This record gives sequence, structure tokens and C-alpha cells, in this order.
Amino acid sequence: MKAAKAPGQEGLRQAMSWLHTWSGLIFGWALFAMFLTGTLAFFRPEITRWMQPEIDAQPVPAVQAVALGQRYLAQHAPDATRWFITPPSRREPTVQLLYQQPKPKPGTRGFVRVKLDPATGQAVSARETRGGDFFYRFHFELEMAFPWGRWLASIAGMFMLVAIISGIITHKKIFADFFTFRPRKGGQRAWMDGHNALSVLGLPFHLMITFSGLVLFMTMLMPAGIQAVYENPRQYTDEVFKSFKITPARNAPAPLAELAPLVEQAQRHWQGRVGRVIVNHPGDAGATITLVRDAADGVSFGRLAPYVRLDGVSGQRLEGEDDLSAAVRTAGVVTGLHLGLFAEPLLRWLYFLVSLAGTGMVGSGLVLWIAKRRQKARPGAREAFSLRLVDALNAGTVAGLFLAVAAFFWANRLLPADLPGRQLWEVRAFFAGWGLSLAYAFLLPRRKWRDLLAAAATALALVPVLNALTTSRHLGASLPAGDWVMAGFDLTCLAAALLLAWMARRAARAGAAQSARRAPAPAAPTQQAPALGAYEARGDTP
Repeated sequence: MKAAKAPGQEGLRQAMSWLHTWSGLIFGWALFAMFLTGTLAFFRPEITRWMQPEIDAQPVPAVQAVALGQRYLAQHAPDATRWFITPPSRREPTVQLLYQQPKPKPGTRGFVRVKLDPATGQAVSARETRGGDFFYRFHFELEMAFPWGRWLASIAGMFMLVAIISGIITHKKIFADFFTFRPRKGGQRAWMDGHNALSVLGLPFHLMITFSGLVLFMTMLMPAGIQAVYENPRQYTDEVFKSFKITPARNAPAPLAELAPLVEQAQRHWQGRVGRVIVNHPGDAGATITLVRDAADGVSFGRLAPYVRLDGVSGQRLEGEDDLSAAVRTAGVVTGLHLGLFAEPLLRWLYFLVSLAGTGMVGSGLVLWIAKRRQKARPGAREAFSLRLVDALNAGTVAGLFLAVAAFFWANRLLPADLPGRQLWEVRAFFAGWGLSLAYAFLLPRRKWRDLLAAAATALALVPVLNALTTSRHLGASLPAGDWVMAGFDLTCLAAALLLAWMARRAARAGAAQSARRAPAPAAPTQQAPALGAYEARGDTP
């Protein structure tokens, strides 16, 4: 027989259950936002293309694109300190240019971005938008000033890793529970089954994405080793990220070598694609040309792809790196798996779906915290303020963030194309949608879930309608033309709207059931009717 535990003594699983519950709750709302925006960021180029419908281009070979880029930069930015040329791809068909002005305005780095039409070599004119980059940056910076957003995201990631590991220890039947889903049970049981299923479904992915996200910020979180070896962070960056090294100028004019033949030679050598061309000090005798292999050519190329540096005048090889060391390749695989740049369409959609399951895992865990405590509450007792606070934050974040995303897309289509600071107003629309959702959740607690989910479903369902009213690249045109970027975006919005509408219906049923349970039975003539204040609204948590 097992010895009875002394009063106050608890086992490992009980301790891990407590740790799992509170580590998930404390940063749960930030983690939900990070998971949702990170999920969307897997389609960052596609979202940007939808948000700039004026651009309808077809990619060209890298050699031709680099020649177009060099011609444009030589004409419009001959005195720039650095040139960056990114050839087009299937996901981003335009030629992307970036150059640094020699004398930037105070407080700025002086970078200018340009997109070229691969067919004409001319700069394309499109509405200003942050596009998919907004979700990408929000995912790890939370739209906060450097470095505070990254620190907050990193701390939330640490709590997420603790929550995952403690959850594995807590659930001794976790894999059996994966095949047990009883939605009709309602309440805590249904949410527990859903939480377990979503957790186990992508458990390896959740562990990988959380750990690798922390590895990406390793130098910020654990800088002691760098500080002990290097005099300043720039030395470390130049040694690790060699392709971005800034070489010195000689302050003597000299013509820049033609880039296109060098790109062709590098692609033959690598049997792969050139993903970026970097020119330091174009037009100077000390100019250097750095060719970096496309990150999509390998899992380990996400942050540290092979490169070759050439003399900018003669084109002679100065240095390079074809075969990565074991340590560099290992670090590259970890970070490359997180970024997912190597993923082809089918695998990218798998990333998206499993990451969406992770978003649901975090959201269901937040709701489960409420469901557990409500089930233990004494009937008729007034609900604690802490429960009402957490429930309002849950509804305002889980449902409100979907409404905020829809508001971001709505702003892209409704704001005037020539509005100054247009991209800032899109971001403001996102936070306005989120803020109003939180306010609504606190002001109308009885119907917050139903109304916010219904509003988010309606807003997302109307995104394709709004696209059809404001552009010519709607579903009626994109589907026959095989334009799967535009069509896929609209169809994904409709699918999300259906899911949210189903959740809103469940929330409405839950609210109706709560109202029925709160309604007092007709009192017998000899009995005293219960006081009106004896019943407290429990909300409509689905």
C-alpha cells in the first residue's frame, strides 16, 4: 500500500499542474497574440501581395532581375553607402531593392525601399502598407520599442516552454486523452478534452517553435559569452553574420563590376539560387560584392546561408563559405525550422494549421481556467471579481484579436491610397479593433463572447466582399485566372469566418443555457420567492 501523504504534501504531478496552470495564465493573453500573428506570418509575402493589389507581376530569373536592379540603383542611388538587391521568387515576384543614403536625416538610418516591375525595370507604385511584415514584427516585438518588446516576447516564450513541459508531466494519459473528445459534455470536461487534443496534435511542433524562438534571441538573453570574448557587439555580428559585414571604402572612384555574370557563376557553383546581393560602397575602389544563397534552398540557411564575397571592381573572389560547420549548421537548423522559409506550399500550410492549433491550445487553456473555477463555485454565489476580469480579458483577446485582424484588412481597402502615413493608420485600426473588443467585454459581460465572435466572423466574411468592391482582383477574377494568392487569401478569410460563426453559435447556446439555469422555478404559494439579487450573471463563455 502507498503511504498516505502528509497534510500539505503534494506529488510531482500536482505541483506540475499548479505550475502549468499559472505559467499559462500569466502570459496567456500575450502568448495568444504571439501565436496568432506568428501563424499569419508564415504567409507574410502573400499577405503583403493581397494588401498591394496594384502589383500584378511575374517573376523573372535572378540574373535578369539583378541586372535590372543594378541599372536602377546606378541611376537613382549612385552615391549610396550600400545596395541590397533581392531577386524575385514565386512568393514575391517583384525585384526588391534597398539602399542606404550616405547622409541620412538625424535619428534615421537612411534606408530607402523600392520595388521594381520585373517586366519593365521601373519602380512600381502601390499603396503604402506594412502588409504581412506587421504580423511578423508583432509576433516577436509586440509593436513595442526595442528592446522591450523582444524582452517581453522572450519572457512569454520562457513561460510557454515551462507550461508545455509541466503539461506533459501533469497529464499521465495525455495520448489516450487525445482520442477522447466529448463536446456535448459541456463545461470543464469539453474544454479539457479540446485543450488536450489541440496540445497533443502539435506537441513536437509546439516544443520546437517555442524553444527555437528563444534560440533566436540567444544573444540578447545570454550575452555574457559574447561580452567576454568580443570588445563590442559589432565584432560578434561581423564574425557570425559574415555576409552582412561592412567593408571599408578607399575613397577612390572606380567602376562597379557587372553583377549579373557573377550571380550566374555563383548559382552554377551552388547548384542553387542567389537570394540576396549586397554591394558595399558602389563606385569606390574598395567596393565589395556579397552574394548570399537563397534561404529557401535549405533548412539550415534561415539565418546563416552560404555566401561569397567578391572584389567590387575586378570580380575576384575574396572570401566565402560553402560548407557550414557542424555548430553553425545545427544552429541554422534550429532557427530555420522556426522561420519556415524553406517550406514549400504543402508544408507551409501544415505549419499554418499546426500553429493555428497552438493558438487554439493557448485560447482553450485560458477558457479552461475559467470553466474549472466556475464549476467549483457555489450555486447562487456572486462570481469573484478575478473570474470576471479573466473572462473579460479572454473574450477581448481571443475574439477581439480576430476582429482586430479583420479591421487591419478593412483599413487597407478603405483608406485612401495616397493618405500620408497610411501604414500607420492600418496599424491604428488593428489596435482600435482590439481595444474596442476589450472595452465591450468589460461593459457587456453577459453577451461578450457571442457578440465579439459574431462581429469577428462578420468582419472576416466581408473582407472578400470589400475586396470585390474596391479592386478588380476578386474571387470572380482570381479563381478563373489561377491567381491563388488573391483567391487563397479570400477563401481563408471565409473559412475563418465560418469557424468563428460556429463558435459564436456555441456561445449563444451556452448563454441561453446559463440564463435557463439562473431563472428561479415558480415558487409555491406558501413559499417565499428567492431574492432578485441571489443570481449572478456568469457570462456566455462557449
